[in-house]
Amino acid sequence: MSTGTLLAIVIPVAVILAALAVVAFLGFRRRRLRERFGPEYERTVDDTGSRLAAERDLSAREKRHDELDIRPLPDEVRDRYTRDWADVQGEFVDRPEDAVQDADLLVTSLMRERGYPTEDLDQRLKDLSVEHGRTIEHYRAAHEINRLSMKHQATTEQLRGAMVHYRALFDDLLSDGGQSHRAPA
Repeated sequence: MSTGTLLAIVIPVAVILAALAVVAFLGFRRRRLRERFGPEYERTVDDTGSRLAAERDLSAREKRHDELDIRPLPDEVRDRYTRDWADVQGEFVDRPEDAVQDADLLVTSLMRERGYPTEDLDQRLKDLSVEHGRTIEHYRAAHEINRLSMKHQATTEQLRGAMVHYRALFDDLLSDGGQSHRAPA
C-alpha cells in the first residue's frame, strides 16, 4: 500500500475519532451539568436561548463557586440557626409578613455564614445554584413573595408558601457534605 493510500485511510479515521471524542466530551459535560444543577440547567437554557451558552454560563458559575470560601457550619452554629428558624416559624402565627421578612434575613445570614457573598441577588442566585440547584427555585419563589409582602400585597397563603420555600433552602444550606441536619418542624 502506498503512503498516499495509507494517508487517505488514516486521516479520515483520525478525523472521525476526534469528532466522536468531542461529541462524547460534550455529552459527558452536558450530563454532568444537568446532574449538578438539576432544574437550574433547563432554566438557564431557557434564559440564554441555547444549550451552549447555558453550559458556558453554568461552567463559569462553577469556576466562581470554586473560588469562594464555602465552609461547613460548626455544630453550635448549626444549632443556633435551628433555634432561630423555630423562632421565625413561631412568629408566623401572629405576624406572617414579619415572619417571612425574618425568614429572608435568616436565610441570607446563613448564606453569609457559609461563605456565600450576599450583596447582589442575581449573583447570589448564581452562586447558590452550583450546590443548591434543586432548591434554588424555592428561594426565587420565596423572595418574590417577600417582595410582595413588603408592599402588603401577599395573601396569607402566599406567605405560608414563602415560609415553606425558605425552609427548603434553609435546610439545604444547613446541611454539610450530604449530611442533612434538619431543623425541627
